[in-house]
Amino acid sequence: MSDKENYEEAYNELNQIVNDLEEGEISVDELSEKVKRATKLIEFCQEKLASTEEDVNNILQDMKEKQ
Repeated sequence: MSDKENYEEAYNELNQIVNDLEEGEISVDELSEKVKRATKLIEFCQEKLASTEEDVNNILQDMKEKQ
């Protein structure tokens, strides 16, 4: 994943891959590449969510300390 991609773009691409798989839109020749790409997208999304959660928790902790 490049730094230019964001969570929403990755999530939308992942959804498209899933939809294509469910509808049989992906040929056997493409299947391996699509699964590899989906794996990278999932990893990116998980990392982004974890990072965002950590940021929010830090902000909330800072707010508590300032009260």
